[in-house]
Amino acid sequence: MKRFLLASAATAATFALAAHADPDETDLRQQSVIVTAPGPDRLEGELIGNATSIDREGIVEVLGTTLGDTLDRQPGVATTFFGAGASRPVLRGLGAERVQVLTNGIGVIDVSAASPDHQAAADGIDAEKIEILRGPAALAYGGQAIGGVVNVIDGLLPEEKPDEPFSADLFAAFNDVNEGSELSGRVQAVAGPFVFTLTASDRDFSDYDIPGMAESALFHELEEAEEHEGEEEDEEDHDHEEEEHVAGTMENSFVDTSTLAAGASWVGENGFLGIAVRRQEAQYGLSGHDHEHEHEEEGEEEGEEEHEHEEEMPFIDLEQTRYDLRGGVRFEDGFLTEIVGSVSIADYKHTEFEAPGEPGTVYETDGTEARLEAGHQLGLLKGAFGLQYTDKDLGAFGDESFITPTSSKSFGAFAYETIDWESGFGLEGGARIESAERGNAAGDTEFDLLSLSAGAHQHWENGWFVGAQISHTERAPNESELYADGAHLATVQYEVGNMGLDKEQGLNLEATARWESANASFGVNVFRTMFDGFIFLSPGEVDHGEGLVDEVDGVPVFLFLQDDATFTGAEIYGEAFMPEGLLGADWKLDGSIDLVSGELDNGGNVPLMPPLTLNAGVKADWRLWGAGAHVTWADDQTDLASGELPTDGYTQLDLRGELKLSEFGMGREGTILFVDARNVTDEEIRYATSVLKDRVPAPGRNIRVGIRATF
Repeated sequence: MKRFLLASAATAATFALAAHADPDETDLRQQSVIVTAPGPDRLEGELIGNATSIDREGIVEVLGTTLGDTLDRQPGVATTFFGAGASRPVLRGLGAERVQVLTNGIGVIDVSAASPDHQAAADGIDAEKIEILRGPAALAYGGQAIGGVVNVIDGLLPEEKPDEPFSADLFAAFNDVNEGSELSGRVQAVAGPFVFTLTASDRDFSDYDIPGMAESALFHELEEAEEHEGEEEDEEDHDHEEEEHVAGTMENSFVDTSTLAAGASWVGENGFLGIAVRRQEAQYGLSGHDHEHEHEEEGEEEGEEEHEHEEEMPFIDLEQTRYDLRGGVRFEDGFLTEIVGSVSIADYKHTEFEAPGEPGTVYETDGTEARLEAGHQLGLLKGAFGLQYTDKDLGAFGDESFITPTSSKSFGAFAYETIDWESGFGLEGGARIESAERGNAAGDTEFDLLSLSAGAHQHWENGWFVGAQISHTERAPNESELYADGAHLATVQYEVGNMGLDKEQGLNLEATARWESANASFGVNVFRTMFDGFIFLSPGEVDHGEGLVDEVDGVPVFLFLQDDATFTGAEIYGEAFMPEGLLGADWKLDGSIDLVSGELDNGGNVPLMPPLTLNAGVKADWRLWGAGAHVTWADDQTDLASGELPTDGYTQLDLRGELKLSEFGMGREGTILFVDARNVTDEEIRYATSVLKDRVPAPGRNIRVGIRATF
């Protein structure tokens, strides 16, 4: 509690400086319309739930290798960090299937939610905007969005004609922590009513540097104790082993990814229609996945067996081709205001190689997702209703496949309504009904799902906004939770699903209070979610014909279980602007505090929960150049689930400097040369939300030099 109060005081001090800002100054706050929210266009500050929008400039500034790493600074967001190659966002302690990751409003159609080592088919390097939506509006996307929605908008299918007949946005950077380069480019051209867009990106990262041991000190001690139990330890061997662990480089953490996408759209006065295709390819190492195969040497004499231990370097080779068709029409009069439809078809495949040239498990996903949404207005009542359909087949083949081929289908109908009076009082709410089917060779299981939400809010002219909402959600178990049965060596777990799992139900209560002036804003969101039948992975035992065992072939057994659970937390956030302040610069200060706890009804804790986290940043902007600093402080995580070890907290300091080349006549506004210093103090950082936190730390100090050019 003391640490929480200190963190709160530090954040409050940031916004207290806003009192020095002149209230008559032009409003420097730039709120965005959250297009992910159904119904009428609304700004971030007009939604009861916490909503965040990151534009292209912001994406480049915080860009990580994966989607979860890119969003890790945002209020209420953590990362599943699985080395440099894979991560998904965790919202309010919820991840995997409870956070919907979308591309242009349609699911990414991959297998990233099935396991943390699977890369999401969107990460932001070539995106023009990323939106994070929480609260009642997110439930229009179903019970799988109880944690929230992350929508990566790539701009391939514009709904309005661009202002310029030609534009380009180019980005290039070099990172010394992995001797890696990252490139991306976007070109857009207008010819009459047609808009053509081409994007491309490439990353080429070697293994990244780490401050010390790959394994955490506690994990290393436990591992040594097990290995040498009952034996006298030779001091020289011990010293040698210690040297091997302190390598300074995270072995097998390379990343090599590329994307190429093109879109063509017709844009008229009252409608649009476009088609796009996107190709993604990636290879990345599976860090922390160290096991050995033994190969018997040929030609040995009978009775003399020698084995050659060959250390393997497993990696994933991924590819996805996605086709998108999107169109809409707007109406000037009548009940309907617009109708927008989208269809996405994706062909996804990744192969897990145990060593170069030795393919292991192959995952294939073919999927189609379609969504039709109609906006409407009747007096003060505004909203949207629609339909959504998903059909996806997942196949897993190979000696180490931990799940049989499965199919998933769902069909849902939703409605979301808002009404606002001139007094500033408003109501909003929605409903979604859905039928979901999961199946494999053993048979099909059907789930009937219902999600409901209702909320009220009040605006005042003095800048205050308060709101409250209640929602009920239902989620069907995913394929892994139902059908897994095998060793998942990437996570070092033998996973066992349960075909008897019931649907997961959650009741969410949330309250929000915000204040904003011309040059400052401050907000608090408090939430409590009570789950009936929360599904989680926990150590257990399985019967393989010889009685119950907690390990199979040396891999610990983990079972998918259900228990009631309660999540309680809050987000405190804000920002302040001071134009022409100290040293003649325009200053921006921002900060946030995240805290969430997850407790099971049996008295235990929910696995992989994020700790109390404080983010604070400051930026100074002069006409020709700018500078900034950002600090992330994370507390120790000692609220542990079964089988977990404590996670030490950390303090990460990032610095940034940029030169505005546009002021010298080079390109348009936004053309900059920048230098980032990330993790300046070379802190050992382990994320409590990562299943590999004790085997794979985050990168050490990184100097990143780059350029962004806009034309």
